[in-house]
Amino acid sequence: MMMMKPSRFVILFLVMLIVLTACGEHADSQTLEILTASESGAFPAAGRVYTLEQTITFSNIGSGQPDKFNLWVALIRTFPPYQEVTDISIAPQRYTLVTDEYGNSYAEFELSEIAPGDTVTIAINYQVTVYPFAADVQACAGEMGEEFTQAELHIEANNPQIQSLAQQLTQKGDTVCRQVERFYDYARENLTYTPNQFSWGAQSTFGEMGADCTEFASLVIALSRAQGIPARYLEGILYLENQEANGGKIEHAWLEAYLPGIGWAPLDPTMGRSPLTRSEYLFKVPADRFIVTLGRNPSTLRGGSYFTYIYWPGNSTTIELVAQNWHIERLDP
Repeated sequence: MMMMKPSRFVILFLVMLIVLTACGEHADSQTLEILTASESGAFPAAGRVYTLEQTITFSNIGSGQPDKFNLWVALIRTFPPYQEVTDISIAPQRYTLVTDEYGNSYAEFELSEIAPGDTVTIAINYQVTVYPFAADVQACAGEMGEEFTQAELHIEANNPQIQSLAQQLTQKGDTVCRQVERFYDYARENLTYTPNQFSWGAQSTFGEMGADCTEFASLVIALSRAQGIPARYLEGILYLENQEANGGKIEHAWLEAYLPGIGWAPLDPTMGRSPLTRSEYLFKVPADRFIVTLGRNPSTLRGGSYFTYIYWPGNSTTIELVAQNWHIERLDP
């Protein structure tokens, strides 16, 4: 089961959070307006409609009330051509909207009123239409940009092993599409899927630590960037039909590569690792996933996934993450 790691960082000292944009008011109508805004409203003709509920519950099991307790929760937003948010409600409504360097949106909560023995639950409800996507890669030529081509934490595109492998996998005369396809095939054929509790990154796949969806995606991104091909990381929720068995969700990661003359195209080497599913996740994805964040290392999450929190002081306060869950229902037939 491809379980991603939610952020459980408990930092017992004051830190500075740097955000690029902050919106003072927090009414759901304004939140919906921001999360549905997009530069391009181009969507396929038909999609699947879902409702999602995310809940996060904390308990103060210490003897004192925190001086500060802040929580940042990444919010699902409209992201053409994959998904369109049509409704959202957030409780409690005392929050501030913030945006990071990738354009990801967050609800920031100030929860310092939680007294010893008390619990607090954050509940975020969405209605989202999700669209299948398939790129036409017959014409794969043209200019590529420089954005998303640099090495970064967990995407070690400048590592000698990564660069050597990228060169070995690239053959003379390959188009960019064919190069990325070779990187995709390498990851799906050579990595052994192993659920883990750590975020190892691309370089770790040369060792014996195992690889889950984060490493599958990070390796393909790093190989692409080593060849100057823009590639970026997507993290979200994967819908599963047999909800009784698994809660209808998997916290999951995949990627996009920028193909010249085509644009951004999705790849999911984790889901495509079987020969039977290879073609279903190469430059295409079905309408079964929700993008929560873009980027491998969003600054607001400080190394976490989906949400992060801090509180202080720690000598008399102990905040425990009791539970965090997603519930998803598909509305259309």
